[in-house]
Amino acid sequence: MPISPNQGSTGGGTLVTITGTNLSGTTAVTFGTKPATSITNVTPTQVTAVSPSGTGTVGVAVTTPGGTSNPIPFFYVGAPFKSSLEQTSGPLAGGNTITINGTGLATATSVSFGANSATPTVVSDNQLTVTVPVGTEAGAVAVHVTTAGGTNNGLSYTYVDVPTVSTVTPTSGPTSGGTGVTITGTNLESTESVTFGGATAPFSVVNSTTLSTVTPPGAAGAVDVVVTNPAGSDTAAGAFTYVAAPGI
Repeated sequence: MPISPNQGSTGGGTLVTITGTNLSGTTAVTFGTKPATSITNVTPTQVTAVSPSGTGTVGVAVTTPGGTSNPIPFFYVGAPFKSSLEQTSGPLAGGNTITINGTGLATATSVSFGANSATPTVVSDNQLTVTVPVGTEAGAVAVHVTTAGGTNNGLSYTYVDVPTVSTVTPTSGPTSGGTGVTITGTNLESTESVTFGGATAPFSVVNSTTLSTVTPPGAAGAVDVVVTNPAGSDTAAGAFTYVAAPGI
């Protein structure tokens, strides 16, 4: 007499299907010493019941006017606990794989990022990986992990859109570097790097539309200014010109 699923939340509420023979007229389904909270879909070969709350491993038995069946094991599983996301942000387009650490993750069946969900790959009871689904809009969303023991929350993931660069001010400075430059655009709050002609520049985020940076040394001539965040990069071609010092 198999049952499916054979595990569920300690809080109860798992819909369990029991298959066998001579099940017509079922009067009771018990999970250990507790009766099921409801019994439906009774046929000669199948009974559907909802598990009560419980812990550990219990025997599920079906009672009919003809007697009580042998018990089949049912495993109660606690709700998952998530301790960390190894990657907390990524592109709005999704498609990147992240790792979730915690406990009770062995039976994970889905991970939701806001309104969208994905099927994870279970590495162990303490870890799973999942490919992030496409986001609805840029910003933070709650991350939920669903297992046989239930659903838990408590972590946040931030969808990031590709940056754009609108202006670079001033547009020129000495080859020795050290020029303070303001970059304006969009989606700049999660900037990871700024480069002038491929050379990395120190920067600070003022807000989602403004960056403050200082030019590194560079060769004379126009160079590209590139702003990068977890979603991608935008290039302002030839936006800054290095000017050589005069010689006598």
